Amino acid sequence: MSQEYHVTSLVVHAAPTELIQVKHQIDALAGTDIHAVTEEGKLVVTLEGETQASILDNVEAINALSGVLSSSLVYHQVEPLEEKSEETP
Repeated sequence: MSQEYHVTSLVVHAAPTELIQVKHQIDALAGTDIHAVTEEGKLVVTLEGETQASILDNVEAINALSGVLSSSLVYHQVEPLEEKSEETP
């Protein structure tokens, strides 16, 4: 079975009054990073994982958070992980 590495970016729009709570909840999800936050409630988030399912689980978890108004997928990339040969110097 070939292994993959997935990277996805989202713009998440949260209610400004719940922004701090949303930020903390997103930070608590495995494989997530928040790169920017605006006072208006917009967050730039990347998700990383080994399967598409793990990425989708995190997107669904973010969308289900109280205070999240919407999220928009901006980018998704899949890269195969190559196994290293034992003969590599």
